[in-house]
Amino acid sequence: MSSSTATTVFLPIALAVIMFGLGLSLTAADFTRVVRYPRATVIALACQVLLLPAICLGLVLLFDLDPPLAVGMMLLAAAPGGTTANLFSHLAHGDVALNITLTAINSILAVVTLPIVVNLALQGFMAGEDAIGLQPDKLLQVFAIVLIPVGIGMLVRRRAPGFADRLNKPVRIASVVVLVSVIAVAVFQERGNVGGYIESVGLLALLFCVLSLTIGYFVPRAFHVPRGQAVASSFEIGIHNSTLAITIALSPALLDSSEMAIPAAVYGITMFLPAGVLAYLMNKRREPAVEKVS
Repeated sequence: MSSSTATTVFLPIALAVIMFGLGLSLTAADFTRVVRYPRATVIALACQVLLLPAICLGLVLLFDLDPPLAVGMMLLAAAPGGTTANLFSHLAHGDVALNITLTAINSILAVVTLPIVVNLALQGFMAGEDAIGLQPDKLLQVFAIVLIPVGIGMLVRRRAPGFADRLNKPVRIASVVVLVSVIAVAVFQERGNVGGYIESVGLLALLFCVLSLTIGYFVPRAFHVPRGQAVASSFEIGIHNSTLAITIALSPALLDSSEMAIPAAVYGITMFLPAGVLAYLMNKRREPAVEKVS
């Protein structure tokens, strides 16, 4: 995936629109809801921040990826959950409120955790090579695209909740249209290389998504987290913010690497299959009884 106007200009715009839409659905209570769901929140965040990067590292070593692709996979693993998780969680009758809470908290935590994981990956896989590390001050520029639109969206909701409710659906539609358009343009520009990209990391990206979804569900269940919250955790952990990962990889001020963007780009396409299958299965097998919230 080469760096182009579609990916370096419109991709951050798409990310900002998506995060603004998330902000329209957030309130201050979403950040404090962890008090209501302490077990589910802590377990999900531990899986996201600690377990997934370790599993991704094992897969990268197993598949013996080229160094830039290996760093790109670790970048994807360190990226917070994507807002698409809310949609899949809703379809699977998961606890969408928990999804929103996890997305909000994890997006802030990623300001610290993401550069740590990526810089360690750069040292481990590209030691001695001319690679640009993730400096906190530069990374904050990208997360400004994430956090500022979220803050604006929350402010709009707080000041004019009725207007925010009316605006929520059009913004969601617009964000999907913008994102799909950007990806379509980028894929068209790289149509000659798409097959090679999928061959390089397609199976790994698909396997990583399946493992993430599986871990996100069964680890919380092992700790007796209610099913609805486990479903929410599964999608929150299994669906990463690939748009953010691509933006960081392609940004000239950050990683400035088209190869490192490949895993997130391939993942952004392949993850819909396992996520859709899981949502269908969860919807068919959902339990009629409401479990007690821990």
